[in-house]
Amino acid sequence: MINRRTLLAGAGLAAGALPRFAIGQADNRPSITVAVQKISNTNTLEPLREQSNVGERVLLTSIWEGLLGRDYSRQLQTIPVLATEVRRISDSIVEVKLREGVRFHNGDELTAEDVAASFGNDRMFGPQGPNSSGTIRVGEVNPARAGRELPIEVPAVANRSFPGFERIEVVDKYTLRWVNRTPDVTLEGRMARYGAEIHSRRGFAEAATWLDWGRKPVTTGPYMVAEFRPDTSLTLVAHDSYWAGRPPLKQLRFVEVPEVASRINGLLSGEYHFACDIPPDQITGIERNRAFEVQGGTIPNHRLTVFDKTHAVLRNPLVRRAFTHAIDRQAIVESLWAGRTTIPRGLQWEFYGEMFQADWEVPKYDVAEARRLLREAGYKGEPIPYRLLNNYYTNQTPTAQVLVEMWRAAGLNVQIEMKENWSQILERSPTRAVRDWSNSGLYSDPVSSLVNQHGPNGQQQQVGEYENAEFNQLSVELETSTDRARRRAVFRRMLEIAEREDPAYTVLHQNATFTAKRKEIRWKAAPAFAMDFRANNWGA
Repeated sequence: MINRRTLLAGAGLAAGALPRFAIGQADNRPSITVAVQKISNTNTLEPLREQSNVGERVLLTSIWEGLLGRDYSRQLQTIPVLATEVRRISDSIVEVKLREGVRFHNGDELTAEDVAASFGNDRMFGPQGPNSSGTIRVGEVNPARAGRELPIEVPAVANRSFPGFERIEVVDKYTLRWVNRTPDVTLEGRMARYGAEIHSRRGFAEAATWLDWGRKPVTTGPYMVAEFRPDTSLTLVAHDSYWAGRPPLKQLRFVEVPEVASRINGLLSGEYHFACDIPPDQITGIERNRAFEVQGGTIPNHRLTVFDKTHAVLRNPLVRRAFTHAIDRQAIVESLWAGRTTIPRGLQWEFYGEMFQADWEVPKYDVAEARRLLREAGYKGEPIPYRLLNNYYTNQTPTAQVLVEMWRAAGLNVQIEMKENWSQILERSPTRAVRDWSNSGLYSDPVSSLVNQHGPNGQQQQVGEYENAEFNQLSVELETSTDRARRRAVFRRMLEIAEREDPAYTVLHQNATFTAKRKEIRWKAAPAFAMDFRANNWGA
């Protein structure tokens, strides 16, 4: 996290270091096709609507950019992107200097007015403005403005991401101030997170409807949308006025290929240049052909099992605790991931620095303890539904099958319910009980994951799955306190509640992502879902 520190223009991507070419020069740049299992869950390209791993892959670095971002070539450090300087005015106010000469896809220059519009009510919060208290429930807020209604999730995501936001003050053309209602040591991290990207004020205003905007946003990224065919393909073309230099690709095309075998076969036949989400057991077979290689590894994302404590059986925390102890996580890592990932210390990452709880552990695999808890709870074998998608995550279906057998061995009668989309996964009903999910560490503080996804405005509470009064009170304290020692103690207590006493979820393993490509293509996979096709990651 960059906190109370100035970010200088020379860090990160340097526009002057990349070559520019005369407009009349022949365009010999390659066109690349990437096979993905899914392009967008919402069939839109708006990050506030598409908060997903598949969205991060196609939206970040290629289309959208924020004031700050993450260095995908190293260890995901926060770096300046559209900003050149960030300066703390107080615990609740940050001043930002913009990079001059940045052009949107429509040719307009980026100014502080565009930033203010990007964090404005029309795009993010709706007519009601930022929420100051209480939980924003998905489905309760749907701001209407003739033909430009915000999807119900957008204000929910905005309030989850920026809970203390009050306003942007425009100081001059290239200077602005972010003003929070409350102190927040994570402001710089929030500016770098997925969902804090900047759009063209004029481009947004000129879109006929919100959906038109959501499918062809006007941004500053190195590539711009040429054609988006929902559930089929996304074609991007070079934005040759890109501030950090001429993009290395003439065209970048993402093609939706749900089946792993089809992605691999298309890669080997030359139909695709990249194939994403390769299961570990397929890596050796691909690399037997010396023309191909597989890159990737662990990323700042953990796979979870999530509980709905309003379900008749799961109301009793003892039952949920039994779930957590019945899982042999190491067996999953070894059998399904060939040891290519790890079991983390709960919902946290080492890049949290001083906030990282190094002695914390996931619940111990203990079938006897799970059975004891079920007896104490009076569980009689009632069926418990388990909702998941068909391999939306790598190894999702085989992991679910293994989990069901582990739970069965402890006495839990869990029954898989395959769903077609996330709306069906989250649909509130008497049968909603357990679901499959993942959580990311969006910046170097536990607010970015534990509070963002499970706190008062986290998705779990927004969809009505979970609530704990002490946990919610501590969430607010973690977001607003500037006392480092106290924040660390608060975080520990929140882990105790959400992972041990009154489980909201249980962590399975750290996620990993693997991408296959032709070896002759000089490109490096990022330690994240995002794929970087900018000049500094191509041909080097």
